Amino acid sequence: MDRIPIKRALISVSDKTGLDRLAAALKAAGAEIYSTGGTRKYLSEQGFESRDIAEYTAFPEMMHGRVKTLHPKVFGGILARRDHNEDLVACREHGINLFDLVVVNLYPFEQTIARDGVTPAEAIENIDIGGPSLVRAAAKNHAFTAISTEPNQYEAIIAELNAGGSTLALRQKLAAAAFAHTAKYDAAIAMWFSHHTEPEAHFPATMFIALQRRTELRYGENPHQKGAVY
Repeated sequence: MDRIPIKRALISVSDKTGLDRLAAALKAAGAEIYSTGGTRKYLSEQGFESRDIAEYTAFPEMMHGRVKTLHPKVFGGILARRDHNEDLVACREHGINLFDLVVVNLYPFEQTIARDGVTPAEAIENIDIGGPSLVRAAAKNHAFTAISTEPNQYEAIIAELNAGGSTLALRQKLAAAAFAHTAKYDAAIAMWFSHHTEPEAHFPATMFIALQRRTELRYGENPHQKGAVY
């Protein structure tokens, strides 16, 4: 399936930048929005209705937000394959709604550990669990579900939303960005743990480096080769 209409979106974000524009486009397209605690409160303040995930799953958010989206009615709706009849039958039998768009950005772990005097407990509470799980589920099922992890992706999503739905080309691009996003996130956590558990070590047991491409060059080491700066 190439272009898939966005009828239902799940939004749970720490960074609310540009969310009002995306919500307005979803509302104009007649899409239903599901959201969690702080995101739902923000959307309500901006005049947008959303369905509470806890109300949908009939399972309350608990443990100060540690458990809120980890539920089969959420992940079933993200991972269901629209071309597998048994998946669709399971959704009908268990009252699972299909999600066409998932918008998630993660707890600010790197920003937290960069603060002076941050405690290990504060760092650990900023390790996102549900967020990466939602991101990876939607990215895995990008054949049917679009995933957004950065506000700078909203314009492309809005453009396709206005054109009738997300295309496979965009969903593939967003999925690639999503896996890169969670890989970088996990790398930052692994590096922090390595330093925290071996503070006397000058070099970590495992080194992770995540680089962003800044520009492509006219040529690489030799004129017949390609090159780029990261």
